[in-house]
Amino acid sequence: MPLRRRLALIAAASVAVAVLIAALVCYLVVRDQLRSQIDGALRAQASAVQHGDLRAIGLSVPGIPASAGGPAQYVQVVLPNGTVRAIEGDLKLPVGSYAKQVADGAAGVALSDVHVGSTHLREITFPVVVPVPGNGQSQPSIETVAFQLARPLNGVDGILSNLRLVLALVVLGGIALAAALGRFAGRRVLSPLAEVAQAAQLISETDDLTGRIRVHADDEVGQLATRFNSMLDRLEGSRAALDDSVRAQRQLVADASHELRTPVTSLRTNIEVLLEGGELDAEDRRRLLADVVEQSEELSALVGDLIELARGDVPGLATEDVRLDRVAAEAVARSRRNAPGIEIRPQLEPVSMDGVPARLGRAINNLLDNAVRHSPAGGTVDVTVDRDGIRVRDRGPGVPEPDLPYVFDRFFRGSDSRGEHGSGLGLAIVRQVTEQHGGTAAVANAPDGGAVFSLHLPVVPATGEEPRADADAGTGPTQPTGTADPVRTA
Repeated sequence: MPLRRRLALIAAASVAVAVLIAALVCYLVVRDQLRSQIDGALRAQASAVQHGDLRAIGLSVPGIPASAGGPAQYVQVVLPNGTVRAIEGDLKLPVGSYAKQVADGAAGVALSDVHVGSTHLREITFPVVVPVPGNGQSQPSIETVAFQLARPLNGVDGILSNLRLVLALVVLGGIALAAALGRFAGRRVLSPLAEVAQAAQLISETDDLTGRIRVHADDEVGQLATRFNSMLDRLEGSRAALDDSVRAQRQLVADASHELRTPVTSLRTNIEVLLEGGELDAEDRRRLLADVVEQSEELSALVGDLIELARGDVPGLATEDVRLDRVAAEAVARSRRNAPGIEIRPQLEPVSMDGVPARLGRAINNLLDNAVRHSPAGGTVDVTVDRDGIRVRDRGPGVPEPDLPYVFDRFFRGSDSRGEHGSGLGLAIVRQVTEQHGGTAAVANAPDGGAVFSLHLPVVPATGEEPRADADAGTGPTQPTGTADPVRTA
């Protein structure tokens, strides 16, 4: 059953119960008031009869004034011997066992309803002591008789019948009105829910997440619409991110296939030449084997960088509190061992951040490898860690201006680095790691020569320690070595 119909039925049922209770109370109150007036008049006349001077049964019965209801229309006396004598009215009232008990002096006053033909009467039966004259030989005596006074209830019954009809119509009308108003209110209240259902159906049929629900009011239904719109915003953003990720993965696969084709083809050609044998002297064989080793290393480095990129795209990597200055110190120590001809000058402030130590170490290693690769012999590389993040500066020729926007792209090689070895993924890994940690990567040419790579990261000062002017070359484990991009940085 639709929710709108259920609300209408609930409203109708609630109003029906309330109106029915009100009608029943109203009916009972009116009925009791009308009947109490009849009972009051009967009791008043009964009191007048009991206190009147009735010297013989044949005397007239005392009445009551019109303001008190007037005399009863029907009066009847039941003698102790069972004789019934009607005094007023043309109806004979029924004589039951109770009236006989009253006449015998064994019962008191009682009110009851009686029916004589089609006439509905309200009757009071009460004892009255009356004098009985003597017969000349005996003294006068007294005896108890049962008086019966009755008033018709047909008028009261007619009023109550009309009242029942009116109340029944009021109940039915109230139920119908409540059902109509409940349906109308349900339509007004539930229309936003219908919009939510239509929007959900449209999304399931078309996969279109751009539609939004109009918020009608700031109530529970309006809050539901607002939260539904917020959910659509998040879903749309997630889908956009997923689409971007899928496009990036496809582009990565396409670029990787292109990049892998050259070393694999060259490696296969050299191996085929070696397998054919022929008239190869020792020098040619050694040169071919050296090429095979070099191409294998290049291929391994490319595969390793591809794996690193793919690993970085996996969400939910476990993070911890990382001392960025210590990670940078370990990277500096590794670069000093691998490039003893380059002077690396660190300036490390104690800062920390929430991150993945291995990934951050890989990014710093790639920056240092890139700086060392393009530094002249005896050159200097500056490494700075402070509250803004990390900066690595070399003093080479810098990055050509046309290449600056593309330095961090995958498989990009600068215009002056086409012939150098490298996967073209080192700086792409740097940007990926930086963005994963909520930062940004940038590159610029220094005014006095060289290039400056900056990683702006959300770091905070590590309390209780002083800035370090240099790094201990022998402290901490060595981070994995990455293949740096052959971009001329300095």
